[in-house]
Amino acid sequence: MRKNILITGASSGLGLGMATEFAKKGHNLALCARRLENLIALKEQLLSLNPNIDVYVYQLDVNDHQAVFRVFEQCQKDMQQIDRIIVNAGMGKGASIGTGLFNANLQTAETNFIAALAQCEAAMTIFRQQNSGHLVTMSSISALRGFRRAMTVYAATKAAITSLSEGIRIDVMHTPIKVTCVHPGFIRTDINKSVKNAPFIVDLTTGCKALVKAINKEQANVYVPTYPWALLQWIIRIAPISTLRKMS
Repeated sequence: MRKNILITGASSGLGLGMATEFAKKGHNLALCARRLENLIALKEQLLSLNPNIDVYVYQLDVNDHQAVFRVFEQCQKDMQQIDRIIVNAGMGKGASIGTGLFNANLQTAETNFIAALAQCEAAMTIFRQQNSGHLVTMSSISALRGFRRAMTVYAATKAAITSLSEGIRIDVMHTPIKVTCVHPGFIRTDINKSVKNAPFIVDLTTGCKALVKAINKEQANVYVPTYPWALLQWIIRIAPISTLRKMS
């Protein structure tokens, strides 16, 4: 059992949902996010849910790359060992390329990939020192192809996460360090709350239960919820562009 788990972007959305599910299962948690007051409130909720676990909270802006290393190192000291790190912090701002919203697209690119790279670097530094650990990265079903409008840069960053994760996995093959890349389908969070017609969308609790179940299997690449996305991912890979246009 991966007893001690660090989650970034834990104050809301998938991070909060996963923290809740892991707390129910008895894991100690280190929760990182920009909004410290939200983390403190979440800590109280988790301890009321399961008073037998330890919960640590750390204010962290993942775009402050040096802070990522400092906070992860502090977490390792506080927990003595980190068994799993979930690189979850991300955002979904953006618009079609060339429509005047470069800054929003840039912010998404920096947060979803450059900041994720910093988190992976910090996580793998710890895991290499320990010679153990489970790195979990949060990609997306959208990583499989290109998408339009607000999804264009978002999908590109998630494709980069999938590739980055595979490269790390190859690098540590035949070691006690495992790497899982998670590709969620549509799970209702603040990022997509304005999206009305997302196919096969599930609520946050359902989605996070599926995420935790998949993460605990420690497979290389997982598609969540398994039904229908484990099947649909093959269809998406070969679908004509006209079909992708209708999906976004």
